[in-house]
Parts: sequence; structure tokens; C-alpha cells
Amino acid sequence: MTETNSHSKLKTNKDLMDISRKMRGEIVEMSHTADAMHLGSSLSCVDIFVALYYGGCLNIDPKNASLPTRDRVLLSKGHASMTLYKILAEKGFFPKSLLKTFNKSGSHLTEHPNLGALPGVEMTAGSLGHGLSVGLGMALAGRIRSVPYNVFVIMSDGECNEGSVWEAAMLAPAQKADNLVAIIDFNRWQATGRSEKIMALNPLKEKWESFGWSAYDIDGHDIGSLIKILSAVPDGSGKPMAIIAHTIKGKGVSFMEDDNNWHYRIPNAEEVKKAKGELKVP
Repeated sequence: MTETNSHSKLKTNKDLMDISRKMRGEIVEMSHTADAMHLGSSLSCVDIFVALYYGGCLNIDPKNASLPTRDRVLLSKGHASMTLYKILAEKGFFPKSLLKTFNKSGSHLTEHPNLGALPGVEMTAGSLGHGLSVGLGMALAGRIRSVPYNVFVIMSDGECNEGSVWEAAMLAPAQKADNLVAIIDFNRWQATGRSEKIMALNPLKEKWESFGWSAYDIDGHDIGSLIKILSAVPDGSGKPMAIIAHTIKGKGVSFMEDDNNWHYRIPNAEEVKKAKGELKVP
């Protein structure tokens, strides 16, 4: 039995927003406890993960994580591993108690995820630019084997600097890989500055379209709109899908939002308390 992708069992939008809010509070705590960076990047993609895993968009079974027909979710921006680990634990892929070991010596919850270390982790991530190629390979493998599943690749806008992304972006339409979805967490920052100042990304939607993709601009914090698009894969066009999810780095915490210092900064105890106060979580 897999998790439903039927809309009859969807939580309300308020429920989903509450899940996101609580996740953000716990991710802030994880960063502090584990002495781990990349908090801002982890917070910006929370709503994308909530839409996927709680919005009825995935055919998955946490108790049978290697089911051949499962949908695959690849975190190509592996530095946001806190968000991936948190949602996998919440969905029952592994015990929540393991989250306390994140970034500790000998833990399976490494700062960048590793394939095979935990159920639900579909690829090893670290160096950016690999996820879309890996996802395309998985999508094509499903077709060759006549196994129906979709592949969702969560990327960063800074990652779109990489040439390997655009090689995969050219190949996917040629192969009519309509079971492949690229979700770009477009928070407008990368490690050293504004994405648009470092590389001429915009107009990003039109770039993907020119490569032969169905492309959508969307508010990456509007969970309802995300679910509407993500649950319509394939979209009937015969093309792979690119979702440019416009997000805010550090979303949910006022003193972290749109502040690139939180790419590397780790919150102290007082900042954790203040952030959780804003998020209204214990």
C-alpha cells in the first residue's frame, strides 16, 4: 500500500502551513544543536517539501522505501539536507530520534545526504549541478523498464550556473521525459552573492521553455498552488516540467529572511529562542 495521491485525503491549507511553521522551528533547532550551516537555504524550500510529501503529490510508501514504482524525490541542493531529513522522519521513513544525531560523528544523517544511508534518500548530493542528470537517468530508466513513476529534482537557483544542468535540460525534451520535474528553489541568493549579479539567470522561465520544457513561475511559499502543479505530472504536454519556485532565503524568521549571512551562520541559543518565538513553536 502506498501513500495516496488522491486529493480526498489532503490536509487543509492551514494544516499544511502549520506543518511548515513547525518544521521551520525544528530545523532552526537542528542547525544550532548540530552546529550546521546552510540554515537559510533549508528554510527557503520547506514549503516545497511540504507540498510534495503532504499534498498528495507522491506515490510513496515509507515502510517500503525501495518499491520499484515509487516516485523519486532528489535533493540536488544537498546543503538543504536538514529539510529533507526532517520531512522523511515526519513521514515515517526512519525514527525521529535519529534527527538528534544529525551532523554528528558516525551518524547516517550527514550534512550532505548519501545514497543508501537512509530510506528515502535517493541520491548522494554535495557538488551542485548533478541532480538533474541523475533524475533524468532515473526517469528514462522507468520508461525503459515500463515502470510508472515520476522524478522530482529539487535544485537551487545558484545551481543553474552549472553547465551540466543545461546539458540535462537539452537532453530531457529530446527524450520526451515527461515524468521528470525540475523544481528550482529560486531564493535569489547563492554562496557569495545575489544570483542575478553572479550569472544572468533571468528570464529563467523563458530559458527553460526555450530548451523545450513546460515551465511555470510560482510563489514557492504558496503550498496550495504548488500542490496544484505538482499533482498534475505529467501535464499532458509530453515535455519535462520546470517549476521556478520564487522563495525567500531564511523564510519564516524575520531576522534571517533575505539575509545571505545565514548561508553560513549558525544560530546561537538566544537566536533559536527568538526564531521559535516568531514561529510560535515550543
